[in-house]
Amino acid sequence: MGDGQRYIGVAERRARLAARHRLAGAARAGSPEEVAGALVALHGSDPATVYLAVGARLADPARTVAETERALYEDRGLVRMHGMRHTVFAFPADLTAVVHASTGLAVAARERAALLRDMALAGAPDAAWLKEVEESALAALARRGQATAAELAQDEPRLRERFVHAAGKSYEGVHTVSTRLLKVLGVEGKVVRGRPLGSWTSSQFRWAPAPEHPELDAAQARAELLRRWLTACGPATEADLKWWTGWTVTDVRKALAAIGAQPVSLDEGTGYVVAGDAGPDESAKEMSAEPWAALLPALDPTAMGWRHRDWYLAPELRPALFDGSGNIGPTVWWNGRVIGGWAQRADGDMVWRILDTEGVGRETETAVEKEAARLRDWVGATRITPRFRTPLEKELSA
Repeated sequence: MGDGQRYIGVAERRARLAARHRLAGAARAGSPEEVAGALVALHGSDPATVYLAVGARLADPARTVAETERALYEDRGLVRMHGMRHTVFAFPADLTAVVHASTGLAVAARERAALLRDMALAGAPDAAWLKEVEESALAALARRGQATAAELAQDEPRLRERFVHAAGKSYEGVHTVSTRLLKVLGVEGKVVRGRPLGSWTSSQFRWAPAPEHPELDAAQARAELLRRWLTACGPATEADLKWWTGWTVTDVRKALAAIGAQPVSLDEGTGYVVAGDAGPDESAKEMSAEPWAALLPALDPTAMGWRHRDWYLAPELRPALFDGSGNIGPTVWWNGRVIGGWAQRADGDMVWRILDTEGVGRETETAVEKEAARLRDWVGATRITPRFRTPLEKELSA
């Protein structure tokens, strides 16, 4: 234990998770914006995850789809854009400038340089040509409001140009200018994901102009993002912070110093909380006192929130619940820890299996079944297949 550092044990961390991530019954939220604000960001690589993560945390999940669509596409209180680790998230609108300055700009510089390099190697037109196409495409998007890449190519045909990527390599492929350029514009904060072409589970989407936001100092933005995340997820280790943000260790340490983060002692070593948060959280303890269960989706921000996960997920459960790339599938939670997984069958039924039986009894099974019924009710006729499938999810859904 660190000198003078308060020890925060597993039970206390699980109580914080239950309350701050709006999972305990008494902590559930009233709107998608409230959910996203509590979690900092909702994973958006799989479009269904945004809705399922919100629905699991709303006091009244019946309006999950309508309210989430309102927040994303009408009020724009949530913005779907590239963020940490070059991953798509849905962020509260007031965080877009922070994410862009703290994380997006560095990734964007690498992405644009890679595109220009790949085009040059393929003998494609130069940077001046690409800039011209970019400006034309952005002007077309502004006129249309929202558009697919194919629709933008009707206005700017040069977006259809193709070039060979990695010629002669085992992974050689043909890329279109539209695919690569729109990705670059996304991480540069010039465009964001718009309405899907199909239902709320569809991976096909339109692009939309990014909302205007101020340009922030990168160091200040990193400090603000870290402050928000530690408020929601602290305590966390340096390794957790580096993994979640995708920053260098140096940037993580500078941000910790900038916000005056307090060190605490955890089972895995030194962790950090925001200033003034090292003491017992009596509110979280009270909210999590009543036993609770949750069915969280694949890539849920709680399940994916930390690099060190042993305090809420037993290592022996990993082979069944993760795919080969480290993406977690749908999980069943009981009082702050993962105890199993769930899936939806072709007939719409929600099925689940408990893998960790420690402390699990009739009360647990009743609570999990109640959550499964709650999920069935609001999902209705929609069928959900996670984008990244895991062994248990495949088995249960068969």
